[in-house]
Amino acid sequence: MRNIVEALVVAVPAHNEAATLPATLRSIRRALLESRNAGALTVRLVVAADSCTDTTSADAARWGADVVEVRQRMAGAARAAAVARGLRSCGARPEATWIVTTDADCVVRPSWLTHQLDCAGRGWHCVLGTVRISPDPPVAASVRALHEAHYFADRTGPDWSHPHVHGANLGIRGDVYLRAGGFPALPHSEDRALVDALPTRARILRTDACPVLTSGRTAPRAPHGFGTYLGHLTARGCPSSSVDSPGPRTAPHGAGPGDR
Repeated sequence: MRNIVEALVVAVPAHNEAATLPATLRSIRRALLESRNAGALTVRLVVAADSCTDTTSADAARWGADVVEVRQRMAGAARAAAVARGLRSCGARPEATWIVTTDADCVVRPSWLTHQLDCAGRGWHCVLGTVRISPDPPVAASVRALHEAHYFADRTGPDWSHPHVHGANLGIRGDVYLRAGGFPALPHSEDRALVDALPTRARILRTDACPVLTSGRTAPRAPHGFGTYLGHLTARGCPSSSVDSPGPRTAPHGAGPGDR
């Protein structure tokens, strides 16, 4: 029996992402237009502008997003604020609402929301997707190779049930999200903390079927983020055990999120 989805919440946290957010929202809008399911749903696209001093808020509004202003400078708080606004405004029952999150320096595929809604309809409670490093800004071939060797180390075939958790590519049913306590107010790793708090009987799909492109920038805005990880690859030539691997895709505000 297929699960009935009545509303879709797309949550994007952002901290000073005026340079990248338009491309993110453009890709989400295209995914909404191309989704064969979204047309019949109540859709809320929410950007949490966290401590922004650039035009992030205005850019988000121009793209038709609902903007919630946050002054936490904290990945978890921003992501949670975006989801909370979406859940309040969509007016649907949590068990009939599907939440998807990405970051403000990411680009999603046109099929991203179709994929998410198909998984929701098949009864999955949480969908954990993967990421690929965007070609812009360019990442050295040697660094990209080291990253991919680490990221895909345990992949054995097309049905890879990967070990990674990325707020940049995550979907979850509203009532399951609420039972887990939502994204905690953490500066990083809020995505992994949410997944760790899911009910034991939650049906979690780990899939590489529809990856999201994420920025390869290496100037970190906070420790433990994806940018820090790539910076260590660049500087040392190998993954650093002191930095979260791309599995926890921690920081959220911008594309590798704003905290990198």
